[in-house]
Amino acid sequence: MQVVNWLPRTELPFAAPSRPELLELQLPEPLPVATAAPAPAAQAPVEPQVKPAERVKIEVPRPSLASTRTGAKPVEEVEQAPIVARVAPVPPPRFSLQLLRAGRCLLLVELPTGEAFQTRDPAYLLLKDMLRAAGLPDSPQIVGEPVRWPLLARGTMDQGPEAARDFVQGFISARLEEAPCVCLWLIGLPAVRFAGEANAESFNRELQVEGLGSVWALPGLELLMEEPQRKADVWQAMRRLMARWKESNE
Repeated sequence: MQVVNWLPRTELPFAAPSRPELLELQLPEPLPVATAAPAPAAQAPVEPQVKPAERVKIEVPRPSLASTRTGAKPVEEVEQAPIVARVAPVPPPRFSLQLLRAGRCLLLVELPTGEAFQTRDPAYLLLKDMLRAAGLPDSPQIVGEPVRWPLLARGTMDQGPEAARDFVQGFISARLEEAPCVCLWLIGLPAVRFAGEANAESFNRELQVEGLGSVWALPGLELLMEEPQRKADVWQAMRRLMARWKESNE
């Protein structure tokens, strides 16, 4: 690198006068600055255009001209509560039964009047005739007190049909343990229903009841007096069963 101009910092003695153009400081020309190209602006993500939800139009019924004139109000539908059917309690059955013994047979007889038999009662006289026809003693012995149902006039104890059946069967079972029999006569619908677990269709038939053994279902004494034609069916059924207690009596 060569020295182009040299300028003293102090004035030199005996020096020639300096030229003013030499005192001007020549600065180098500035180099051209390369301008960087602007970066392309990043494109913003385009958001999808969401269409506004369409409002559902609810059609409101307009009142008719007649209703506006009369001032009638629209009837609102009211939901009806389900109707719960109440089950009526079953009333307790009512009956009176008397247990009798004739020979080796036991007789559970419906008392028509609800009271014990009297010697001159028509129902008792008919019973004596039936025993003579069957070849059994016609003066039966009374076994215990009459069975009357319901047991209590008031109270919360169950006195329905099932309770009555259990009570009657339990009463007879206890008597059978004391003195067994070869055949149990059930005379009258209450005796057939609550001791034999049967109904009127079983009249004049022999049934097998658990815990009681062989039983014979018969119509009631009062029914036999009102409908004498039933006696023929009783006699035919009696002839089929008669051999059983006759052999026992011999």
